[in-house]
Amino acid sequence: MKWGAVVVAAGRGTRMGASDNKPYLTLAGRPVLAYALEAFGSSPSVESIVLVVAPGEEAKAKAVVQELEPALRKVKTIVPGGAERQDSVYAGLAALDTEGVLVHDAARPLVTPEQIEACCREAERHGASALAVPVKDTIKVEGERGFMTATPDRSTLWAVQTPQAFAREELLNAHRAAKLEGAAATDDTMLLERMGRKVAIVRGDYLNLKITTPEDLPVAELLLEKRSRASLDARRLEEAD
Repeated sequence: MKWGAVVVAAGRGTRMGASDNKPYLTLAGRPVLAYALEAFGSSPSVESIVLVVAPGEEAKAKAVVQELEPALRKVKTIVPGGAERQDSVYAGLAALDTEGVLVHDAARPLVTPEQIEACCREAERHGASALAVPVKDTIKVEGERGFMTATPDRSTLWAVQTPQAFAREELLNAHRAAKLEGAAATDDTMLLERMGRKVAIVRGDYLNLKITTPEDLPVAELLLEKRSRASLDARRLEEAD
């Protein structure tokens, strides 16, 4: 299957309280957006990338892309997004022509090429897949007036991440159906579930965090530094051998 990626960088990130949008905030000396693009650019299965950005930020995004290799060769186009994430993903899907599609939030900069490849393989086996991690905390259901009313079985709960992998035409049809019916979804697996499609879980990593609030940036930076040190140590061991 030929795979393309829709990297969504159109969110305003109001919870960050920053003067710039999340994709362009600095993380370890580089824009947040650069990390996700680099991971998809380095993934063997990904042939093309559509980058979806906030309207008016096309030039800013292009400047980030031009600094990257090999992502530069794979970014097919940069398109403006819509009012909601769902609208932005649909715009990206319409600009892609591959059989398979990976949808990823640019605000998850620590995604790895290995995770991307795993999502592709599981989607080829099962039709759709998504990275997810087991929920660590006990989850409560809130009832009226702020009181807890139920406790779901934690062993069945997973926190879904991105990327998520699908057959592009099937995901397009799911988006069109949702538009017609006025159905909203916070991620694309919800749209496929509405159509009866089962989505395979690909065991993810808690390090694949989403930059949402100011506290997430220093945490992500520490994780990147740890990853860099581990990679350097591995290279030194190989050279020693």
